[in-house]
Amino acid sequence: MINYHNKVFRPITNSENGETSQETLFLYQQEGMILSSEYSGGKIKKGHLLGLVDERGNISMRYHQINDKNELMTGSCYSSPELLPNGKLRLHETWQWTSGDKSSGQSILEEQ
Repeated sequence: MINYHNKVFRPITNSENGETSQETLFLYQQEGMILSSEYSGGKIKKGHLLGLVDERGNISMRYHQINDKNELMTGSCYSSPELLPNGKLRLHETWQWTSGDKSSGQSILEEQ
């Protein structure tokens, strides 16, 4: 199982309807199968996520964040890991807002 503890991730791509950007940093913490993260940067003043990691390193998570318009936004996300040649991780994500317009999108995060 992949251990995400103390790893830092930054988005490299995101759908237009997403709020994360290359200015957003995620600090992942993991205890057993439970993953959590605090994040901020760009359009996001403060965010948290909570998820479960399976035996292949896939993450099923929920998130909430306050954006630069002082709106509370919530969503769900599924991340699938890819091991890069340099040993770092890339996360391929499919997400959906559970607030606002409830639209969905895709993003890619890379370990810093």
